[in-house]
Amino acid sequence: MEGIRTVTRLSVNLNKVALIRNARGENLPDLVQVAKDCEAFGAEGITVHPRPDERHVRFADLAALKDVVTTEFNIEGNPTRGFLDEVLRCQPHQCTLVPDAPAALTSDGGWDTLVHAGFLKEVTAELQAKGIRVSLFIDPDPSQVEGAMQAGADRVELYTGNYAREYDSDPEGAIRGHVACAAEAARLGIGLNAGHDLNLFNLRYYCNAIPNLAEVSIGHALICDALYYGLANTVRMYRRLLLD
Repeated sequence: MEGIRTVTRLSVNLNKVALIRNARGENLPDLVQVAKDCEAFGAEGITVHPRPDERHVRFADLAALKDVVTTEFNIEGNPTRGFLDEVLRCQPHQCTLVPDAPAALTSDGGWDTLVHAGFLKEVTAELQAKGIRVSLFIDPDPSQVEGAMQAGADRVELYTGNYAREYDSDPEGAIRGHVACAAEAARLGIGLNAGHDLNLFNLRYYCNAIPNLAEVSIGHALICDALYYGLANTVRMYRRLLLD
């Protein structure tokens, strides 16, 4: 099992960039160029989440992105046979398995790693055999961290959607389950990522409260902020929050 990192890395999710591109059926914005630019501006990873309807990132984008990403390439999605075949062909640095329904607008919850233990163990082993690090997207419940470890995962990614919704009214309550999961991950020696609806307002509190957080994946909020601050400034603003 890998060691736990102490500096949190920023992985920029490019789904919304691809969504804008697809709206006109051309190549503007250029997804590959945006990936290169995000890295140049300080991002330490690039994340994509191709869905079955390919409404944003397409499976055809994966090879081109893999060729240019020099930090860390993370592909996330529901491990259908078709998805797994594409990931195995591309061989990214990390694959984050997410239990999205085909019609889901966005990710809204994690795996029950105990109920799906057999399936997750099989898929995890298949990906790891190709040298791909495996992260399981889970709700902030320590028992799910244990289940992920039993499935052989290298990391878990904590779903932070509920944290983001509850942060304004009760930050301590919103973070409580995540702190417990971080402690369990440290005890078990499994890596810890987090993502979903993290933004400029709730990110610092989250990272300061969660020890040994290896990586956050941020897309929607970061691209929205870039409309006002510009992409270069926005990536740097998020990086500063992680370094404070």
